[in-house]
Amino acid sequence: MAVNTSSQFQADIVKILDHDTLEVSQKFLVLSQFADKKTLEHNHGTSWTATRFNRLPIPPAPLSEGVPPIGQTLMISQVTGAAVQWGDKITFTDVSTITIQHDLLKEATDRLGMQVAEMRERNTWNAVLGGTQINYVNTRGSRGALLAGDILDVTTVSRTVANLKKLGAPMWSGQTGETVQRSIDHNARGSSGKPMTHEHYVAVTDPLVTNDLAANATVVQAWSYSDVTRLYINEMGYWRGLHVCESNMTPTWTGVTPAIVGTGVGTGGNLAAGTYIVQVTGWDTQNFYESRIYAATTAITVGGSGAGSITLTTPSTPGFTYAAYISSTNGTFVSFLATTNSTAAPMSGPYTGQAIMLPPSTAVTLTGIGLYQIPPAAPANGITVFPVAVFGQRSFAGLKLENISWTRLFEADKSDPNNQLRVIGWKLFEGWVILNQQFLARIECTASNSGAFG
Repeated sequence: MAVNTSSQFQADIVKILDHDTLEVSQKFLVLSQFADKKTLEHNHGTSWTATRFNRLPIPPAPLSEGVPPIGQTLMISQVTGAAVQWGDKITFTDVSTITIQHDLLKEATDRLGMQVAEMRERNTWNAVLGGTQINYVNTRGSRGALLAGDILDVTTVSRTVANLKKLGAPMWSGQTGETVQRSIDHNARGSSGKPMTHEHYVAVTDPLVTNDLAANATVVQAWSYSDVTRLYINEMGYWRGLHVCESNMTPTWTGVTPAIVGTGVGTGGNLAAGTYIVQVTGWDTQNFYESRIYAATTAITVGGSGAGSITLTTPSTPGFTYAAYISSTNGTFVSFLATTNSTAAPMSGPYTGQAIMLPPSTAVTLTGIGLYQIPPAAPANGITVFPVAVFGQRSFAGLKLENISWTRLFEADKSDPNNQLRVIGWKLFEGWVILNQQFLARIECTASNSGAFG
């Protein structure tokens, strides 16, 4: 018996394509909102400098009758930051915009706007990670000493808050000025005793970290009473003068061993004869955080007379690009990006010729010593470390030289005489800087939850 099946008529089946598009996952952008906003004047370069007049020492003894004091020297300290230009674009052909069902120009504008917001969060994190005050959970001595069970705990949180108070870091909703005299007026601003109005610090960290803190019995009770007093977007709760917020754009660092193997040769580059340490790091392709930190190599010997090089193959982990760092000649630690003649490296921009943004599983020749840049410290093998940013007011700032501007190029010109292209792009000029190292700190910890389901 002849039977006709649907497979015979595939060409005649109408495909249903929904007019609505699906949502992408959400990013919780938290940290950048806490930056001081500074505007740079046009026609004055890209750098910004602020001056602080230092506190005077208190007189150690009373005056002697008729004898004037020796006097003090007024000293200043300065903080300098710089704005840099960022930008991106999406280009379509005219055919794509008139034949595709969805509005590509609208979707591109939406996604580029999302990209700008996420970039600002990433850049704020990169700036704040330049803070020098660090507490490691369980008083571990370094990032590399943290173990799998070193999750965020109340002792470390309390110690960090106390340290900031000891240093006089100004608190949010607190009194202003370099000298604060506590008022006995309990109705004064910052003195009501309620978390909503009481002076406080802010912490921002990953949801996997707050997951551990929320399991602590002390914090559970405190947060149960502070649910109605939350101040900030994505805040988890208030405890010991600290409002804790979550961001799923928090960077992480994972230690990876063994080291990537490099081979020294006497030709192919401009490395002087000697030994070199090489270290590879992985940058995730979505946010471009430097999050996989491979162990440094042992000394690699390069022969020849100033024409040596080192060859290696980048790791194969998908979702990452890679950078290769190198030491100075006969050095014992890496502090420079390596240069490379690989076509996989950037061909334009500030990283031109540097061994960075290299694809996975790619053979690369390191030809020399490039830009000064130190990779993140490596955790122990297989350990993922999370930062917890804890800060008061006026601890870091965003510098704006030029606000975001959009371009929508839809008309013909000399480079596109037949008007075949549509371009949507943006650019801005801004930077980020720590205003006072004593006003912010960082806790580093691990998390009990790997982030994987099952």
